Order: sequence, then structure tokens, then C-alpha cells
Amino acid sequence: MNISKMLLASAAIVCAAMPISAQADTAGKKIALSNNYAGNSWRQAMLTSWEKVTGEAVKSGVVAAADPFTTAENQATEQAAQIQNMILQGYDAIVVNAASPTAINGAVKEACDAGIVVVSFDGIVTEPCAWRIAVDFKEMGRSQVEYLSKKLPQGGNLLEIRGLAGVFVDDEISAGIHAGVEQFPQFKIAGSVHGDWAQDVAQKAVAGILPSLPEIVGVVTQGGDGYGAAQAIAAAKRDMPVIVMGNREDELKWWKEQKDKNAYETMSVSIAPGVSTLAFWVAQQILDGKEVKKDLVVPFLRIDQDNLEANLANTQAGGVANVEYSQADALKVIEAAK
Repeated sequence: MNISKMLLASAAIVCAAMPISAQADTAGKKIALSNNYAGNSWRQAMLTSWEKVTGEAVKSGVVAAADPFTTAENQATEQAAQIQNMILQGYDAIVVNAASPTAINGAVKEACDAGIVVVSFDGIVTEPCAWRIAVDFKEMGRSQVEYLSKKLPQGGNLLEIRGLAGVFVDDEISAGIHAGVEQFPQFKIAGSVHGDWAQDVAQKAVAGILPSLPEIVGVVTQGGDGYGAAQAIAAAKRDMPVIVMGNREDELKWWKEQKDKNAYETMSVSIAPGVSTLAFWVAQQILDGKEVKKDLVVPFLRIDQDNLEANLANTQAGGVANVEYSQADALKVIEAAK
């Protein structure tokens, strides 16, 4: 079974999951979400999933509160101050999507020293007292080049679109892409721009670099930038390369249109925004006394030519292909790590 189908099956578990006990030992506990950025569709979907799943958990009496907070700017200093505020407000656990793997470690350590459980996800932290939930972002990057090596065995020039500069996820995916190029040396990265995981930013960045680039056979991405790249390339009247997509609805919709029109082929890969809900349940389980390994890995969500239509049909307009996790799912992930 491929990863996409595994995750869709996981999503189905949410509907059939064991009922949530209103008598949980965590009924009086408060959990906060510290999020450093909300400026793209992935982050918006992540927050929506958090509110949907945790809202039900609060309503059912599993926890007393599950409040989300997002900083106004993607600044580690601001997020550190936000976490210090959460310590003062008496939260029992803090779930963190971090601006930096190291720059907020001081605030995370303060929280741990105050007896607060800290679970980081997506943008993880390196502070040893915290838990980490992530996909193998390097493999996510490398797998794109591997896919292109099968589709374009002759190789050629690639354009790399990176995410937010200075963020752990951006560095890891980029490192994986470069490792892929070393593994498949028929490819060369001819140019690199930052798209900030946002279609409009990516479109402007790609439009700006295109005049200086030779023929491009492929575009490797990080998510939230494939459609913007396609728009810029079409406007420049250049041949459309194979653009790896990032599971956003506008990307999948464009891909479907091109597939129907001229049999366009590509793949799409990203971490599911609903990983925030897995982080919530992991924090809840730790508060409930469950022994949990410090590092948990979840698979990334990949969409291929044969399951594009099914995934597009299940993706909200303007949203991202997603999986939300139940308490039962979290227990499976925890057990699998032992």
C-alpha cells in the first residue's frame, strides 16, 4: 500500500475511532498551541484541523482547554515571548510549530523547568526536554529528484523553489533535494528562489529568475509554490517543465486540468496539516501518564497520477490534502515508536 493510501486509511480511522472518555485524567489540563506563522494555505489548514479536533476534545471533557496562538511575525524572539506568556498563564502542555529549531530552546527549557510538557511538530525544536513529531523532510526532498530520474532519465536543469528562509523545514527539504541531485547527477540545479510556501510569492520569485535561466526540465518544490511556478512559466511562454506539487488544492486542480488537456504527469508531496492534531493527542497522552519516545516520525502524504482525482475530490477548495488524527491514531504512532 502506498503512503497516500495509508494516510487516507488513517483518516478513515478518525470516523471510527474509539469514543473519547469524558473521565480522562487530563480533564482539568490546559494545552496551548504556539504557532509561528499563518501566511499560507497549509498553515491555515493546520489551524483549522487543530480547532476542529481539539474543540471536540474540550467539548467531550478530555481537556479543559486547547487554545491556539499565532505570532504576528515569523520571529523567534516573538515566539519565545509567547511561550513565556503561556508559562505564566498556567498551561500544562504547549504544542509548538517553531520558527527555529534552536532559537526558542531557552523558552522551551523554561517551560519544561516549570513542569510543562512541550511537544514540537513540523518546525521542531532541538531542546532535549521537548518531544518532536516530524516527517523525514530530507527524504521528502530527495524523493522528488528520484521521481524525476524515472520520468526524465536523460536529466537536465532544475529550478528549486525553497520555503521560508531560516526555518528548519526549508533547510531539511533543500538538503534532501541537493542529496537527490548528487544521487542522480544527470540533473543540475540551475537556479534557486524562496517562495515562502505561498503561491503569490513563488510566482513573483519564479518570474524574476526565469529570464536568467536556461531550459528547465523540472521544478522541485516544498509545497504551496507549484501553482505559482506554473503561472509564471506559462506567462513567460516557456515549455512547461515537470513541476512537483505540494498537495494544495489549486495545485491539484491545475494538475488535473493539464492531465485532461495534454496528459501532463507529475507527483505531489507534503506533510499533512493535520499533524497538529497528532501533536495535540501526543501531548494529551503524556499528560495522562503515557510513556512516549522523544522523537516520533510520521509519513508524508504523497499523491500520484493514479490517485490524483480521488485526493482532489477530498480536498477543500482553497485548502490542502489532509489527514486528521484521532486519539487512537496517536496511540498507534506512540506504540510503533517503541
